[in-house]
Amino acid sequence: MKIKSVFSKSFAKYGKVLTGYDVTDLLKKLEATNCPKDSVVYEPGDASLEGLPIFKEFSDGAYGGMPIQIGYCNGHNTKLNCLEWHRGSELNIPTTDMILLVATISDIKKGKLNTETVQAFRAPAGTIVQVYETTLHYAPCCNVTDDGKVSETFHVAIVLPKDTNTAKPELTVRDFEDKLLWARNKWLLAHPDSSEAKQGAFIGLTGKNIDIANK
Repeated sequence: MKIKSVFSKSFAKYGKVLTGYDVTDLLKKLEATNCPKDSVVYEPGDASLEGLPIFKEFSDGAYGGMPIQIGYCNGHNTKLNCLEWHRGSELNIPTTDMILLVATISDIKKGKLNTETVQAFRAPAGTIVQVYETTLHYAPCCNVTDDGKVSETFHVAIVLPKDTNTAKPELTVRDFEDKLLWARNKWLLAHPDSSEAKQGAFIGLTGKNIDIANK
């Protein structure tokens, strides 16, 4: 799988890189958060990150005054496993280089998405990557160098609309998309090989479960 850059023209339909924000203190705080070496941990909101001035700057600027949360996704991952989307863009800010696996909602055909449509993009450390709400994505992946070396772990700050990825609301299923709601403001397509599929998530990914360590 070819890994492109988030600064390339190819990324334009999935998102963009934000500039003008100083994330130095955010990255320092992020490095102190929990980071397993053999799995991935996700926290929707973290008090130490949300207590920084950048919290209001992102709320006022990147989200136009809307309420937000800043959490993190840390650990070790090289696989696709699932794809999710939200109502509202997501910001990803890594302390080291990372790779994002993405597709678009329009790639979903009759409730299924072939993983051959998924693209890989590398984001350098400190980059503020805005992923549009029409972009399917999931946990970041560790960086892979041109010679195939996989980084040990990643720390990535995740900015989203307030309460995203918290407890799923109770609802009556009215249409197909309602069947995909996995958490609050989180719609999910799982690959059959994923742990999420074993937990009951809708199996909507066909083809190989992409592993960037075996590109």
